[in-house]
Amino acid sequence: MKPYYAVIFSSLKKKNIPEYDVMAVLMEDLAQQQSGYRSHETACSEIGITISYWDSLEAIAQWKQQVDHQMAQRLGKSDWYEWYHVRICKVEREYSFGKE
Repeated sequence: MKPYYAVIFSSLKKKNIPEYDVMAVLMEDLAQQQSGYRSHETACSEIGITISYWDSLEAIAQWKQQVDHQMAQRLGKSDWYEWYHVRICKVEREYSFGKE
């Protein structure tokens, strides 16, 4: 398996933001169209965690510069999040158990 990258986005959302869900779906759709995108996983509770998987650091950088994604980043800082944290990790090995 060739190594790839995971972008881990952890956040605490502000309350009652109806337009957030619409933008989240748009960002998922746009990310899937980006070169180097592999997949993503999301878990939401009090803290939300989304992990997206990419072929390269270059693909991640291109996604960060995508115009609609930049608008979502600005809105996230100004309107949607109490805080967020981004981690970028190199995945060198993986394994699993059971159905996916």
